[in-house]
Amino acid sequence: MPSAVAVRLALLCPLIALATVTTRADDLLQALSVLQQASQDGRDHREVARAWQVVAHADARRLPAVLAAIDGATPLGANWLRSAVDAAAGRQLDRQADLPREAMEAFILDRQHDPRARYLAYRWLVRFDETARERLLEQMANDPSVELRREAVDRLIRQAKTIDVLRQREEAIEAYRSALHAARDQDQVKQIAAALKKLGQTVDLPRHFGFITQWKLIAPFDNSDRKGFDAVYPPERELNARGVYKGKTGSVKWRPFETDHPFGMVDFNKPYGKLKEVVGYAWADFRSEREQQVELRLGCKNAWKLWLNDEFIFGRDEYHRGMQMDQYRYRVTLRPGVNRILLKICQNEQQEDWTVQWEFQLRVCDATGTAILSADRDGSS
Repeated sequence: MPSAVAVRLALLCPLIALATVTTRADDLLQALSVLQQASQDGRDHREVARAWQVVAHADARRLPAVLAAIDGATPLGANWLRSAVDAAAGRQLDRQADLPREAMEAFILDRQHDPRARYLAYRWLVRFDETARERLLEQMANDPSVELRREAVDRLIRQAKTIDVLRQREEAIEAYRSALHAARDQDQVKQIAAALKKLGQTVDLPRHFGFITQWKLIAPFDNSDRKGFDAVYPPERELNARGVYKGKTGSVKWRPFETDHPFGMVDFNKPYGKLKEVVGYAWADFRSEREQQVELRLGCKNAWKLWLNDEFIFGRDEYHRGMQMDQYRYRVTLRPGVNRILLKICQNEQQEDWTVQWEFQLRVCDATGTAILSADRDGSS
């Protein structure tokens, strides 16, 4: 009897019922089920490898069913299934045979499927049908698949550049703005912002990405011998905007700080100087109109800890190992009303030029990188 997973796959894609000489439908259903549930510890490797052979050699008409199996698969199972898709589609390419184009396109356009599976299907389909690229991408500027969205934004940027070259200023501005609205990747946003600047337009990058720009800061606390990371200083016990505490060199209290950095960088060196062996805290209130799941995305090259509403989220006791936007991502749930975000940023004793930074950037967004703004944030664009 087919498993529950197999029955679901059959419902997802009626093409699974097509019989071929090389692979019976029931065999394929069972093989897909095995791959979908592949164990992370590899204890079922032999069974999985046999199942992969069945799937990889299935008729190309069954590719949509194989792609659909990636939905809900284990991480290792998804890897096996993607590899099987590559093998089956690559075989068709070698034979100069075709793919089930209509079914593949329908799969790609169904946003309920796994984003990586949809992008894999897209990459193979456009190798067999170049006309599909334009047809699909014009529908994907706001796609939940970050890869498909990126390609759609590239298309919009190319269109805007063509208009710009023709010196149709207002139309070019509108085209770049459309691309910006859809863009989520830093390099694309920078490219669009630079083009708009040449056209006399400004772009609020912190707002576009959802960087928090208004904070309360308090520092310095002691980090001699790097003890500050584990030390529990007063801000970890209470968030009192009027609190005055004993710091490393005297009394310390909260002070307001607003960053004007285009990517939301909060630099402790600006208000406190280039200190060493110190700890600073940053506190921001984020107002949510409802309970919602978001991502907190942090960039920081110092040691750090993060809390949301007094709940510890994560921390890293590492220093000066590089920094990039969205370096760390944590999925959290905001409650209705005010949510308190607290960061602890530690600076160590190193004196090299590349260890001067005592800073971070943090933004709030959804899983696609779309900004989620505090409800009390200024509504200007």
